[in-house]
Amino acid sequence: MTTFSTPSLYRRLTVQHIRDDEFVIRLRAHEVHTDQPDSDRAMSPVELFVASLATCVAHYANVYLRRHGLPTAGLGVHAGYEMATDRPARVRRIRIAAHVAEELTPGQKAALEAVMSHCTVHNTLRHPPDVEIRVEQESRER
Repeated sequence: MTTFSTPSLYRRLTVQHIRDDEFVIRLRAHEVHTDQPDSDRAMSPVELFVASLATCVAHYANVYLRRHGLPTAGLGVHAGYEMATDRPARVRRIRIAAHVAEELTPGQKAALEAVMSHCTVHNTLRHPPDVEIRVEQESRER
């Protein structure tokens, strides 16, 4: 199997087929499984996508709260999404809400929302990366 010729700053992960629609994602010492909702052995790629955004928002909220001496206990982030009904297949809308245990002033709430909206995953959605998708085949000697 060949790999992309990429600069060393690229972070690499691999996705391997397990069975049916199930795959395993490997990165460093971590493994995450993904599947399609009809067999439901793991979250689907779309669910992982939304979860990635929600966990990034949660991280930024946690950092803000700690930095400002506000309690992080009870911090929770809830995300909902809906799929587009037209083509191409895609997520049409994502709504994310962070729940904090302590009441915030209007200024703190606005600042927290600003910080959360600038998480790395959300920034990536606002400024999409260049994506290259291709097929590589092993050469067979004849």
